[in-house]
Amino acid sequence: MPRTSEANQRLREAQRAKILESARSVFARKGMEATITDIAAEAQISIGLAYRYFADKEAIFSELVKQTVPDDSSEFQKLVEMPGTPGERLATLISNIVGARGQREPLEVHQLLNHALDAGAMPEEIRELLSKRYQTLLATMRQLIVEGQATGEVARGDPDQLVAVVSACLDGLTRWALRDPEQFRTSVPDAQIVLRLFQPEAAEKNVSESS
Repeated sequence: MPRTSEANQRLREAQRAKILESARSVFARKGMEATITDIAAEAQISIGLAYRYFADKEAIFSELVKQTVPDDSSEFQKLVEMPGTPGERLATLISNIVGARGQREPLEVHQLLNHALDAGAMPEEIRELLSKRYQTLLATMRQLIVEGQATGEVARGDPDQLVAVVSACLDGLTRWALRDPEQFRTSVPDAQIVLRLFQPEAAEKNVSESS
C-alpha cells in the first residue's frame, strides 16, 4: 500500500532530523574540517541522500547553529524571572552551561558554538545571531551576580571581572573537550566547582548577614 503524503512528510522530517543530529556530533569533533561524507557516514546514509536535504555542509552547519541558538532572549528572561533567589538562579544558569558529568549534548552544543565563533566563512546572519546570544548570556550572568551580591549569596567584587573569569573558564573547558575528549569526559568539573568562584568567604557572609 503506497504511503500517504503525510507519511512521506513525516519520513522526510525524520530523515532531515537524523542528518542534523549526526552532523552535530561530527561538527563537534571536527569543526569545519568535517565533510558531507563524514556526516553521511555518521548518519549511515548515502552522500546523495544527504545532498537531497542540504546543499552543502555550510547549510547544515548554519541550520544547526540556528537550532542551537534561537533568535530571541526568552529563555534568559525566564531564568531571571523564575522562582528562587538570585544565587539559585545563577547556579541554574551555570549548571545549564556546564552540564552534568558525562552528559553528551551540552558538551557538543558548546563545541559546535565554539567552532562557529572561530569559523572564517560564517554567514553574517549567523555571526550576528551568535554575538547577540553571547552578549545576552553575559548580561544575564552579570545581572544575577549583582543581585546575588546584594543578597550576600555572591562574593563581592567587580561584576564584570567575575563574568570575565567565568567566561574564560567555560571557553577553556570547551577547548579542552575538543583537544582531549576522552580525558575531558572523565575529568570534567562539576558545575558546583565553577560555582565556587561566586561563593563569598565565610567572614564576608557573616558580615552581610549581620548588617
